[in-house]
Amino acid sequence: MISPEKIWSSDQLPTLPAVAVKLLDLSKNPDTDIKEVIDTIKADPAITAKILKASNSSFFGLRSECKGIERAVPLLGTMVVTSLALSFSLSESAITQGPLKSRFDSYWKQSIIQSAAAELLAAKSGNDLKYDSFLLGLLQDIGHLAMLRSIPTDLLSVLEQAETEQRESVEVESAELGINHAEVGVKMMERWQLSEQFQTAIQHHHDSVAQLKSLESHPDFNLITIIATSAAIGDYFCSVNSGLALQKLQDLTSEFYNMPHDDLHGFLEQVQVRFEEAAQIFAVNMDDIESPFEIMAKANEQLVQMTMKAQVDTTQAFARQAVIEEQKNKLESENKQLQSKAIHDPLTKTYNRSYFNENFEKELYSCSRDAQPIGIIFSDIDRFKNLNDTYGHQFGDLVLQRVAKVASESTRRSDVFCRYGGEEFVIMVNNPTENGIRDLAERLRKLIENEVIEFEGARVPVTASLGAVVGIPPRDLTGFAERLVAEADEAMYESKENGRNQVHIRSIVSKNEQELHKLIKRCRFSRWLVTKEVFDIPTISKALLKCSKQQKQSRIGELAIAEKMLSENDVSKILELQELKGLRFGEIAIQQNFLTQEQTAYLLALQIEPPIVLGKTLISLELLESTQAAELIKQYLAEMKPCSIAADAHRNQLANS
Repeated sequence: MISPEKIWSSDQLPTLPAVAVKLLDLSKNPDTDIKEVIDTIKADPAITAKILKASNSSFFGLRSECKGIERAVPLLGTMVVTSLALSFSLSESAITQGPLKSRFDSYWKQSIIQSAAAELLAAKSGNDLKYDSFLLGLLQDIGHLAMLRSIPTDLLSVLEQAETEQRESVEVESAELGINHAEVGVKMMERWQLSEQFQTAIQHHHDSVAQLKSLESHPDFNLITIIATSAAIGDYFCSVNSGLALQKLQDLTSEFYNMPHDDLHGFLEQVQVRFEEAAQIFAVNMDDIESPFEIMAKANEQLVQMTMKAQVDTTQAFARQAVIEEQKNKLESENKQLQSKAIHDPLTKTYNRSYFNENFEKELYSCSRDAQPIGIIFSDIDRFKNLNDTYGHQFGDLVLQRVAKVASESTRRSDVFCRYGGEEFVIMVNNPTENGIRDLAERLRKLIENEVIEFEGARVPVTASLGAVVGIPPRDLTGFAERLVAEADEAMYESKENGRNQVHIRSIVSKNEQELHKLIKRCRFSRWLVTKEVFDIPTISKALLKCSKQQKQSRIGELAIAEKMLSENDVSKILELQELKGLRFGEIAIQQNFLTQEQTAYLLALQIEPPIVLGKTLISLELLESTQAAELIKQYLAEMKPCSIAADAHRNQLANS
């Protein structure tokens, strides 16, 4: 417990500048002359500049530019400019450095989110409270700011406890400190002589649904529910206990706004758009605030845990356990749907750029480890803006959907097709060759060109320009991803500049890498089986897709020792050189004449596609008997293993030649 006097006697409490105080007084008088408001603002050049900048932002969306404060104030209104002046003053109070910086940053971001949410909720209630709600949404946690500044150590331990125990902070504050930030906020409102309407709303902004329902006859009931709901939205976006916030938010929006749970997702997206616009006014970076879908997935996961814990704690009965399982399955199903939405483009139903970036990084690492090629195809619909302008955005959406469908259906299961942004699509091609990626890109180009897309019964020609690149990621991946994307993008623009509806291919694979890669392909067990006509290509391809990935891949040095191509001493020397030069093991071995290119290719083929793993898969698919598989592997190893001159003898031979 702490003495409230410790807060009120602190010299760190947030204060308002003279301009903000005078504007608050003027806003209370309905007969205030607009010129007096303008003169008051102009007394503070810093606030004048910020209000003028804000008036020209996308947040207010005024039709014409305001070049002076004399024009901005009448257009925005006294209440709005008062809100902005007060907001800019408070934002400075929330800027700090030191160990509590993240807490102050979080407080200010949550305040902006709450103000945007309160404004949108007010619009649902009829707009009368729109600007009051924006200001009050910003002020509702002013008590939290006051406590951060006056009793930081005491408050920090309470906030950490609330997060750990998954309880509302206001509840833990009351229990541990004897006072909570809502009560401190009301006191701050009294000090600043703000209206009783504001004080009442702040007093109840963490009330439960039942407590709020008991206030239905209160004259300020609409404002009270707006601020309480915006507080839950702020907690949902910013609190680590998003599950608790989601549960309360669903109850509030269902009870007071007749909002089904499914509609809540869409509303939260509107809030995100609005608070990102508001953040620009206050120069706050909101990049670390996750999307509603991502938060919803985490919140549902927390709710699963909370539901199970609460139910198991109260009863061990089978019937109750069945209810828990049902709730768990329902929430997990919803969670999967949300995760799917987070990685899919809502218009074309293909994967989105976020999914591409994540998988591109994984594939680069995998290809770097295995010295395998990776390819990217960029596709951009030709003259898409003209299509939109001529036939309308609905037709443009149809074109995007049809192109996405054609491309999705023509790519392999091992490739990843995504909408990259706007009218641009990207395909990450697995294990490509230069000719193979050219054929794929050309096939896509023709399919798009031949797709029949009609507007009012008449076919509209639609084409695309494509650019592709093939590369083998080096051991050090620094800058490689950016280079690969840039090369594919430039190849695509080369297609556009040369007349559109074309394909241009680039390769950043060196000649040595190309030769080695061809040798590796020839050495693979799957290729050998096809060459010997044991299986055809479709059958062996299906078997390869079924092959389980090894938990731990054999190192090429270990394979070389096992195959008696290198000694342990040779491997140690190559590893030392590898650390110095940053190259792959095989590159060093070839450069230093420890291995021939053929030997290296053979070892890499064994590493990438272990014959025993493929053999077991063929047995499990009932395509081979165990004895057949063993005999084929033995024959493959005998035929494909390059001349295994002992490493020392090989080097002596080279030295004497």
